[in-house]
Parts: sequence; structure tokens; C-alpha cells
Amino acid sequence: MTRRTHPLLSVWAWLTFAFLYLPILVLIAFSFNDSKFGATWAGFTTKWYGVLFAREDVRAALVNTLTVAALSTLVSTALGTLVGLGLWRYTLKYRTALTALLVLPIVIPDVVLGVMLLMFYALLRGALERFGWTYENGFWTVTLAHVTFQISYVALTVRSRLAGYGRELEEAAHDLGASSTQAFWKVTFPLARPGILAGALLAFTLSLDDFVVTYLTSGSGFRTLPVLIYTAVRKGVTPDINALSTLLVLFTVGALVVSYLLVRPRPAHPGPESR
Repeated sequence: MTRRTHPLLSVWAWLTFAFLYLPILVLIAFSFNDSKFGATWAGFTTKWYGVLFAREDVRAALVNTLTVAALSTLVSTALGTLVGLGLWRYTLKYRTALTALLVLPIVIPDVVLGVMLLMFYALLRGALERFGWTYENGFWTVTLAHVTFQISYVALTVRSRLAGYGRELEEAAHDLGASSTQAFWKVTFPLARPGILAGALLAFTLSLDDFVVTYLTSGSGFRTLPVLIYTAVRKGVTPDINALSTLLVLFTVGALVVSYLLVRPRPAHPGPESR
């Protein structure tokens, strides 16, 4: 059976998609604009991508962004996987409360999370100064700040991946003579692996795109690409900034597509009796 969609509903859906994605298409188009200033189209060129990678500040911000994203993703993936496995494997007394606490960093506004972390770092610095130790906000404060919200995404992704499987598979492995370690690596880990990879990709993407938390916890001498873009657009949007934004958008979309392909349910193969 087929359902007919009301024409006005279709028009409204297309208008919604246009509202969401036309600005992105305009951004991509004007990254190839031959005019340096203004929004007037002056011809097609790719020179701004060469200008972009010739800038020392862009290269430094790119290194900072990738380093923070890689390290925070490794830490959050390891911790988030353990949390997700624990929530799936064990029947905890306060599971609902623990899940709510896990979701909290996701639903809290970024600016609130950034201010909380900024206050925490200030209190920590004051406590360490009593012992003669001190530090400045920079790479490590940003990395730890990213880990705080990345763990939740990884844990929930791993848990949702394993939600359709019970402990019967592990018990069957034990019945066949497998130890707990063998059952984990031969049964549980292969089942959780797509969720772990998807959670890692999602965490990496969130770290690349984060601005508010990074801006509030980075200090004055450390900049990532989103912070660099914000600083640049305050003086005016130029095509090289459009090119940088385009690369970030394309990389983010690609990572999200790969993440979706990893966690989407796969059709079951028919058994021998159904053939």
C-alpha cells in the first residue's frame, strides 16, 4: 500500500531542508569565489585553498585541533566503552539514575558546561598554588574538557549497539569451554566493535567542531580551528575562511556518514531452512 502525501506538506518539507542546507551550499560556493571581499560573485577559483594552507596560524590551529581530538577521543572511547559495557552487562540498582547522569553532559547547554569547567579549573589552580604549583589553560584543559562530554556519547552509542543482545551468547560461549576473557574477545567485543568505532568517530567529530567549551577553557595562547574561525570572522568573512569552514563541514559530514553506516541495523541473512 502507498500513502499519498499532501502537496503542502511536501512543500513545507522542501522549504525546511532549504532553510537548513542552503547556507551550507552558499558557504561552499563562495569558498571558490575569486573576489576577496563582499558577497559578489567574481568568478571561479581554487586559490583560496592554497592561501589557506600557506597560513602559519591555520597550520598551528590544525595541529592543535587534531591533537586534542585524537587524544580526547582515545581517552573517552576507552572510558565510554567500559561505561557502556557496564550498563549493558550488569543489573545495577540505580541504573536509571546513572543513565540520567550520563545524559546530563549532552543536554546541558555548551556555555553552561564551559563556565562550569572554567570555574573548576580556577578552583583547581587556586588549590595547587598553595603547594607552589601552577598551570595555565591550554592544551590539557581543553582536552580534559572535551573528554567530559565525549564519554557520554561513546557510552550511549556502545550501549545502544549491545541493547539488542542478551547475555545468552556469552553464556553459550562459557558452555562451550571459553573462559571469561575468551568470551569477551570472541563474542562481546565483535558485537560491540561497530558501536565503539561509531562512538569514537562521533567523539572525534564533536571535538573538531566544538567552539564554546574550547573557547572558555583554552586560555589566550591556544587556538583550535573553530576558535580561529571565530576570531577571523570578527574582522570580516574572507574566502579563505569560507574554504576552512567548507573543509570542516565536509569532514564532519563524512565522519557522521561513516558512523551511521557502522551502527545501522543490518538485514538478517536467511538460515539454511528458509532457503
